[in-house]
Amino acid sequence: MEENISKIKNILEALPYITEFANKILVIKYGGAAMVKDELKESFARDIVLLKYLGIHPIIVHGGGPEINQILDILKLPVKFVRGHRVTDDKTMEVVEMVLSGKLNKQIVSLINSKSGNALGISGRDGKLATAEIQKIEVANEDGKVELVDVGFVGKITKINKTLLQSLLDAKTIPVISPVAEDNNGQALNINADTMAGAIAGALNAEKLILLTDTPGILIKEKLAEYLNEAQVRELIQSGDISGGMIPKVECCLDAIQNGVKKTHIIDGRVPHSLLMELFTTSGIGTLIS
Repeated sequence: MEENISKIKNILEALPYITEFANKILVIKYGGAAMVKDELKESFARDIVLLKYLGIHPIIVHGGGPEINQILDILKLPVKFVRGHRVTDDKTMEVVEMVLSGKLNKQIVSLINSKSGNALGISGRDGKLATAEIQKIEVANEDGKVELVDVGFVGKITKINKTLLQSLLDAKTIPVISPVAEDNNGQALNINADTMAGAIAGALNAEKLILLTDTPGILIKEKLAEYLNEAQVRELIQSGDISGGMIPKVECCLDAIQNGVKKTHIIDGRVPHSLLMELFTTSGIGTLIS
């Protein structure tokens, strides 16, 4: 009896949040361990289907870095990153698109649909969902001067096809998007998945942007920062406390907020049902940037 009462209390705790987020758009970046471990993949798929049945509209943008690295290693192609962005030549771009838009996208769609979902896989190239241009990355040299570094076929989003995305939501599907875009000439471009998720969230004025990562959130001197604002994030990047692959994550959060997203979250995808914990509990989980 006590166990059943506890379950009911948990449902009642979630009720105000279910009401708050009904009919709202949530953009979720799916990556890291949550895409690798079977238990986490299963729990993520169930969470997404539950959100849809509750009247919430999830949009998933997925990564796939480890899988890409494996194929590149087999092909003996170099792996290099600059400020969290993969250096992408023409051969690497072929591998990126093959793994992301082919293998992984369809696996995620199939898993969600096996849980009674209605997922639909699409890349940023399909229907001109995401148009981009070549992006050079700003890097500070030893003298502290900022230089632009050419990282190949890495793109910066210039336009999101909002009409296409809204039509997918109106059709009651769960869009699952691989972060590959193209420029105005049809050249495929590799887009950081966090960046793609942020651009989509901003374009649709989503209620939330949630990034699933392999850390508890943003760690500052090994301590979790539960809340940060824009000024604090900029200062932490400057000081080096936020570095590497975390930089694109926090920058896409800031861009999304500036474009109308209400709240952004970086949470631990290694924790089963972390998505539901963030959305439907008072304490939440991870780092909130707003």
